[in-house]
Amino acid sequence: MALWRGKDKNRELERLAAMAGEASAEAAVSLEHARTTADDGGPEPDVVPGTLPDGDPDAVPDVEPEPLDVTAELAESVDIENGEAAAEKGQAAAAAAEKLAEDEPGPPQPVAPDLTAAAFFDVDNTMMMGASMFHFARGLAARKYFTTSDLAGFAWQQVKFRVGGKEGDVGSPREQALSFVAGRSVEELNQVGEEIYDELMADKIWSGTKALAQMHLDMGQRVWLVTATPVELATMIARRLGLTGALGTVAEQVDGVYTGRLVGDLLHGRAKAHAVRALAAKEGLNLKRCTAYSDSLNDVPMLSVVGTAVAINPDTGLRDVARQRHWEIRDWRTGRKAAKIGVPSVLGAGAVAGAVAAGLAYRKR
Repeated sequence: MALWRGKDKNRELERLAAMAGEASAEAAVSLEHARTTADDGGPEPDVVPGTLPDGDPDAVPDVEPEPLDVTAELAESVDIENGEAAAEKGQAAAAAAEKLAEDEPGPPQPVAPDLTAAAFFDVDNTMMMGASMFHFARGLAARKYFTTSDLAGFAWQQVKFRVGGKEGDVGSPREQALSFVAGRSVEELNQVGEEIYDELMADKIWSGTKALAQMHLDMGQRVWLVTATPVELATMIARRLGLTGALGTVAEQVDGVYTGRLVGDLLHGRAKAHAVRALAAKEGLNLKRCTAYSDSLNDVPMLSVVGTAVAINPDTGLRDVARQRHWEIRDWRTGRKAAKIGVPSVLGAGAVAGAVAAGLAYRKR
């Protein structure tokens, strides 16, 4: 009987992971399309000749001045050179201009888009130092979004769930994962997220990882973040980094207001692999030509669905797997610093556990 219950639980977890992946891919494509449309902008307003751009009928129209004939005045004050000397000087000037044009690099040529290849980057400790939700929560705590009574019980449950690996009730952590945004408008949190990024995240981007992302962009490939962070926040981070978009946890919203419930599950572990597959199907990507980057053993499912996997600042488990599978390893950390970062990376996998810790830390100050 216990064996069957275990199988049922695994099937339910897989179903939720698949639902989260599909929802994340759908949201990512929708948000990326909306951003592209906004960036394109509308047509320039027509300007009636003789009026200012605002169409003020009383504005004084621009009148093109008649050209002045200054040849006579110049002839009186300047000795006109003979035609042969002028020709020589003209030839010398042309030669000099041609040489400068050869030496001066021209404008960069547009890169042909590579429509079947893409790169996928985990965020926490891969693209950004620490957990993005931890930084976001610090900013929210500073703005008095949290109360200790709201967070204390949830903090302990999340620590047991993410660090101890004890799932208990499958639905409980999922149902409470984004309860702290319940009743908040999407627009409000997007605006706050922009402010918090400038305050607490912008200077925590790993320059090495950002350079890798730029390398893929320069090859005409699209670059997506893949994270348990809410998809709106993840998309904002991607936009600020100049990337294509993001796959993230989808929070349910009604009439532009968060309900505090998730669509499916947190985008974590197997759900990331489902999201990458779903996005590839929607965007026509060849996963064998795609690359994925992560720091965590939890992301092995995502790393395994692409043709090239790279471990960035890997935890011990991922480092072992990377060596066994001959994956490339990049580590921007050194010595004790790498060991210290390893613990927050585990907490970062449970994005809201970091958020709770941040809120409580703020209250103790």
